[in-house]
Amino acid sequence: MTAENESRNGRDGYDGRTGADALLAAITGEPLPDDARADAAFMAEHRSAAADVALLREQLGLIGQALTEPPAEAKAPEPVPLRRPSRVRRRAFTLAFGTLAVAAVASVVAGLGWLVSQGGDGLASGGSADEASSKQAGADFGSPRYLACARLVVEGDVTAVVPVPGTAQERITLRVTRFYQPDKSDDEEVTFAMEEGVVHQGEHVLVGVPQHAAAPDLWAVGEKDIAVERAWITASLSEARKLTCE
Repeated sequence: MTAENESRNGRDGYDGRTGADALLAAITGEPLPDDARADAAFMAEHRSAAADVALLREQLGLIGQALTEPPAEAKAPEPVPLRRPSRVRRRAFTLAFGTLAVAAVASVVAGLGWLVSQGGDGLASGGSADEASSKQAGADFGSPRYLACARLVVEGDVTAVVPVPGTAQERITLRVTRFYQPDKSDDEEVTFAMEEGVVHQGEHVLVGVPQHAAAPDLWAVGEKDIAVERAWITASLSEARKLTCE
C-alpha cells in the first residue's frame, strides 16, 4: 500500500472513495482534513456534491413551506340578485309569413319590443323586435319599469278557454281577483288571446300585457310561481308610479 493510500485510509473517514466521501462531507458539513483539501479531484467532487445538497435543501424547504401553509381562502362568490327567478313564462310568438293580412296589420308592442299583428277580432298573431321599444325590452316581469310600461297586469282565475277558429290561439276569459296595473278597474273580467294549451279553465294565473298589445307577453301559473312574482310586483308598485313610459 502506498503512502498516499495510507494517508487517505485512517483520517476522519477519508478512505479513498472520493465520490462517497465528498457527498457525505457535503451532507454533514464537517470540516475537511488537510490531505483531502490537497486532493484536487476530491475537492471537485465535494463542490459538486455541496451544490447538489444545497439545491436539495432548497427544494425540501419549499415543499415543507407549501405543506405547512394554511389553505388559501376561497374567493367569495358574487352577490346574487335579491330577486329569485321564478317560472314566469314568456310568450313564444310566431309569424304567418304567407298571410298578407297578418303583415298588413302588424303593430308595435312597446313592452318587449315585439311586433304584434292583429286580426279583425283583435287577437295577437305574431311578433318581432322593434327599435322604438328598446328601453323596455328585457324588463323583468314585476320590475318598476315593466309595471310603468304595461297596459295590464292582473291576477285571477280562468273562467273560459275558447279556441279561435283557424288559428293556434285561444280566447281566455279571466275573472280578476287583483289589479296591479291599473290599480283598479270597474271590469271584473278581462279577455285576451294566448297560444293553445298555455292555460286551462280553473287555473289561477298572473298575466302582464304590454302597451299597444292584445295578448300577454309574460305570465305565471299556479300559486307557487305567482307568489314570487306577487311579492316582486307589490314591492315595485310605488316606484313604478313615479316612472313614465316613453
